Amino acid sequence: MRRTDPEGHGPVRYGPPLPEDGLPVPPELADALTAAATRSDSEPIGGGPALLQAACGYWERRGLPTEGGLVAAAPGAPALLLALTAALGGDVLVPRPCAAWWAPYARLLGRPAFHVATPAESGGVPDPYALLETVRRVRAEGGDPRLLVLSVADDPTATVAPPEVLHACVEAAAAEGLHLVSDETWRDTVHAPHDTVLVSPAEMLPDRVTVVTDLAGALLPPGWPAAVARFPGDEPGRALHARVLDVLTALGAHVAGPVAAPAAYALGEPDPVTARVSAAVRLHARVAAAVHREIVAAGAVARPPQAGRHLYADLGPLRTALAGHGVGDAQELEDFLAARLGMPAPGGHRFGDELGALHVRLSTGPFLGHTDEERAECLTSPTPLELPHVQRALIHVKSVFDDLRDDAQRWEPPR
Repeated sequence: MRRTDPEGHGPVRYGPPLPEDGLPVPPELADALTAAATRSDSEPIGGGPALLQAACGYWERRGLPTEGGLVAAAPGAPALLLALTAALGGDVLVPRPCAAWWAPYARLLGRPAFHVATPAESGGVPDPYALLETVRRVRAEGGDPRLLVLSVADDPTATVAPPEVLHACVEAAAAEGLHLVSDETWRDTVHAPHDTVLVSPAEMLPDRVTVVTDLAGALLPPGWPAAVARFPGDEPGRALHARVLDVLTALGAHVAGPVAAPAAYALGEPDPVTARVSAAVRLHARVAAAVHREIVAAGAVARPPQAGRHLYADLGPLRTALAGHGVGDAQELEDFLAARLGMPAPGGHRFGDELGALHVRLSTGPFLGHTDEERAECLTSPTPLELPHVQRALIHVKSVFDDLRDDAQRWEPPR
């Protein structure tokens, strides 16, 4: 199904950003930024010693011992993925669906990006058999697949891939000689960390995995761009690190000097940072679960959200009702829900799903209020879902989806 994209729909510049947390900047991070505000220079390409040392400590606490000479920092994960794609060469494989910003960087470099189906239980990690078949087909058609980008804690599906699913995918990728980029931006936002096992591909295949973490996932406000990458410790990994630094140099991709200070502070995970991250994760988990209950009750299909500040829904069961509102594809669904809900609702086509599939990503940040006072109250309240402004937002979502359910039942043919 094809359509002509009007202004504001199709171009990359209108793609959805990362789901924001909608919360005020923590005072400790603001203090770190203020203390560095008079710094007029940028970090060296790849990051300065303090930032890189903090990144090493961050990964070591997660069971990934890391050498300082095998880490690179950049102003956001997109710059790192662009540099990695350029340095590795060849064609790119990504799951379907995947983060909205992954595929454009391959296209920018003139590289095809091939989408691979994911298993039923989770997104972010390709089905191993679909991966092998895609690699075989691409090579048979003269392509050169070299890079697989995946995410265990996933945007857009908000799921966490089970270790056995990840292991099968990693084995398939290794058998085909692929290098893996593991986007671990959301690994610190798992909703039930004691009940959810999250394993990095770098633990399974240390010599063929580069880990990328955008600090906007859990540690920094999105407007303070900083991300770090961890490279394999063998000679090919060191060579890849050097090539990535070359590309970052060509891009002028420096982390801003004042931003490096709160980034290093946050990566060090002092008590105020860990307490704030934990509180924010609990808050967004509660809101995501509440929104999930409402849309599933209305007849939509969605996996229970396990990580992040978002959820991903399939409104295919409500297609008849949506058709009555002129909605027949994901772009029209995006426009319809954004207008009805009063918040961004990017369609699944932004994430590599087919345009005809009625998929949508909903973020939890807009439910937390419109002022810093309302959002801060959400963070400190023992019962945030009972706050008046949160209740109003949830009731509004319920009414929109209940109306669609009622319309679908009205149009259901008699049995």
